[in-house]
Amino acid sequence: MATGSARGVITRPNAVWTVDYKGEFLTGDGRYCYPFTLRDGFSRYVLRCDALTAHTLAVTRPRFERAFAQYGLPDRIRSDNGPPFGGPGLGRLSTLAAWWIRLGIVPERIDPGHPEQNGSHEQFHRVLKAETTRPPARSATAQQRRFTRFCTEYNQDRPHEGLQQTVPAQHYQPSSRAMPRRLPPLEYPGHAEIRRVDQNGYVSWRTPLFVSAALAEQPVAFEEVDDGVWTVTFASLVLGRFDERHHRIHPIAAITGGRSASCAGSAPNKKNDKRR
Repeated sequence: MATGSARGVITRPNAVWTVDYKGEFLTGDGRYCYPFTLRDGFSRYVLRCDALTAHTLAVTRPRFERAFAQYGLPDRIRSDNGPPFGGPGLGRLSTLAAWWIRLGIVPERIDPGHPEQNGSHEQFHRVLKAETTRPPARSATAQQRRFTRFCTEYNQDRPHEGLQQTVPAQHYQPSSRAMPRRLPPLEYPGHAEIRRVDQNGYVSWRTPLFVSAALAEQPVAFEEVDDGVWTVTFASLVLGRFDERHHRIHPIAAITGGRSASCAGSAPNKKNDKRR
C-alpha cells in the first residue's frame, strides 16, 4: 500500500484510478444524495458518477464491480482515508480495500488532511457541483440524469488544459486485466504460519490475537524474523510485527509490494488460504 510520498507521475491509463464521495446535499424531495465519483487518473476519463442515497460498503462495492466489469482492473486506486475506502486499523485497511488487494489492486492513500494530493479529482468535483447541483434536481433519479449528461459531455466533448486541449475519451482505453469470476486464492511462503481471521478480527495464537476486523475470514501469514518476533502479512501488504512477549502487533508504516505473498500462479511450495 502506497503512502503519500510514494505517489509518482501517472504515465498511462489504468495505472491509477481516483475515487471519492462528493459532499452530500439534499435533492428537491428532501432526501440526501451522495455523489460517488470514479475517474482514470491519466486521462481524466469519468468511469462512474452515481447519485447514491448512502456511502456505505453495501452501496459502494457494487459500483466498483460494475466499473471493473466494464473497464477491467486498474493497478492502483487512490482515495482518502475515510470509510468505506480506508479504515482505522492495521494497514489502514477497510473491507473494501481488502477486496481490492485480493483482485491485485494496490490501495493508494492520500495523506490525512491533504485533499490537494488528489487535486485533479477535487477540481472535477468543483465543476460537477457547479454545473449539476445548483440548484439540486428534484430527486436522486433526476440528479442521476444530470450526472450522466454532464459526464458524457466531460468525457467526449470538453477539451482539458491538462490534456493539451483534447478530450478524455481520446486518451482512455479499458484495462487489459479483466475482473476474474472468482477471487484468486492467496498463497504464502511454505515456512509461514497461516491463520484465518475470524468475524471479530481475531486469530488464534495461543490466546486470541486481534488483527483487523476488515480482514474477517481472510488468511494472514506470520513469518518469524527473530526469536518471538513475527512479520504479519496480508497478501502483499505488511501489516506489522507481532511480538510474542507482549502478545500484540505493532503497526508498520504502509508498504507497497511486500514479498511475502502473491496471488495464484506463483511458484510452487506455497501454503494456500485453505489452511487455518
